[in-house]
Amino acid sequence: MECLLGLLKVRVVRGVNLSICDPLTHSSDPYVVLRLGTQKVKSSIKYHSINPEWNEELTLSITNMMLPVKIEVFDKDTFTKDDSMGDAEFCILDFVEIAKRDMTNVANGTVMKTIHPEKENCFVTESHITWKDGKVSQDIILKLRNTETGEIVLHLQWVSIPGVAR
Repeated sequence: MECLLGLLKVRVVRGVNLSICDPLTHSSDPYVVLRLGTQKVKSSIKYHSINPEWNEELTLSITNMMLPVKIEVFDKDTFTKDDSMGDAEFCILDFVEIAKRDMTNVANGTVMKTIHPEKENCFVTESHITWKDGKVSQDIILKLRNTETGEIVLHLQWVSIPGVAR
C-alpha cells in the first residue's frame, strides 16, 4: 500500500475560449476530468458555454508526487460519445516538495518557487507556488493541447494529513 503524503485540492476556476462543439448553438457543454494515477474526479457540466465558470473544488489523494495531474475537457453529448475539447497536464513534484517543508519561519505571502512556461509544460504564464495564510497554494493557467483553442484556470491548495510526517 502506498503512503498518503497529503491531499491536493484543485479548484477548477474557469475555462477560457474553449472549442465550439455544438455548431447549431455556437457553444459547448463542457466539463473537466482530473486524473492522477488511478484516481478520477469530475466537475459538473456547464451548459451552453465556451467560457464556463465552475469554481468547483476537486480533491486528489497524493501518494506519488512523480505522477502528473492530467486534465481533460469534454463536451457532454446526449446521444453520442462525449467530444474531447482538449487536454493538459502538470507536474506536482515542486508543489508537494514545498508543501512538505517546515514553514514555521516563512513570512506570509512568500513566493516559494516560480514555474515558467516551457515547451515541456502546458503553462500559459508563469505560476507562483506561494505560502499564504498558513497554506501552500498555486494559481495555474494551462493551455489545452489537441485542440485549436482553450485554456483552463486552476487554483491548487495543499492539505496536510495530521500524523503524516513532513
